[in-house]
Amino acid sequence: MNQSQPIQSAQSQWRAEVSSLPSWLRRSIGKVSELSTVQKIIKQRGIHTICEEGRCPNRGECYANKMATFLLMGPTCTRACAFCQVDKGHAPMVLDPQEPEKVAEAVSLLGLRYVVLTSVARDDLADGGAGWFVRVMTAIRVQNPHTQIEVLTPDFWSGKGLEQVQRERVATLVAAKPACYNHNLETVKSLQGPVRRGAKYDRSLNVLRLVKEFDPSIPTKSGLMLGLGETETEIIETMIDLREVGCDRLTLGQYLRPSLQHLPVEKYWTPEEFEHLGDVARSLGFNHVRSGPLVRSSYHAGEK
Repeated sequence: MNQSQPIQSAQSQWRAEVSSLPSWLRRSIGKVSELSTVQKIIKQRGIHTICEEGRCPNRGECYANKMATFLLMGPTCTRACAFCQVDKGHAPMVLDPQEPEKVAEAVSLLGLRYVVLTSVARDDLADGGAGWFVRVMTAIRVQNPHTQIEVLTPDFWSGKGLEQVQRERVATLVAAKPACYNHNLETVKSLQGPVRRGAKYDRSLNVLRLVKEFDPSIPTKSGLMLGLGETETEIIETMIDLREVGCDRLTLGQYLRPSLQHLPVEKYWTPEEFEHLGDVARSLGFNHVRSGPLVRSSYHAGEK
């Protein structure tokens, strides 16, 4: 067999999968000029956004609305979740000591009024990266005192097996007073194992519970990807679990497979189904709900 045949076959399969996407999942990437401006500023400083690393379908819209989600502590994650496009690796990655100032400068140059800080999981770091979040937040506030900062963090477990470790790391972030604390459950309880390798449903709920324990005034937020095999009943049960730990805000979006090496899509939920689930979420008491096929966890994050 010609060595190029398996590659060509995979490429054909991928093209066929992309071309078969429902019409509601196809959209323009946005103005090239707006994309290139952001990409130039990011690349020149050697920093990263999840918008680019995750190839978010909304990045053109977000950039136009002066919003971006920065990916801190490098582009390589120490975990290997089966849905995520971010690179995986286990070797320790050296932190860029200039990253806080670089991100702050990028926020200033882009005129961002609201910024989301997220990160890869850094289980190799002594504090899981909690202190680094705070360093970046501090740098942003020095240069951009009127910019609001939302954090989207990992679960800060690092395989230590001690809840106290998680408590200390979450407390570090809460003390820095983010405008919102986001931690995604990603999927329903029954699918956590195959979807979120190294993560636990109850452990993630505990992150959100701890934020409210430390400072009830900080809004908390979580997000779910739909289309991995969950049922509507399971989605609603998950919403109820989130409300029980005081979660205020919710995003619901369609899972889209980044490549043939990732989990397949089991179902494309329709816009009408997303609208219905959004109504259910509001009836349960979430005060800020974004529910739609192309919604992602930072979508319109700065809007109330």
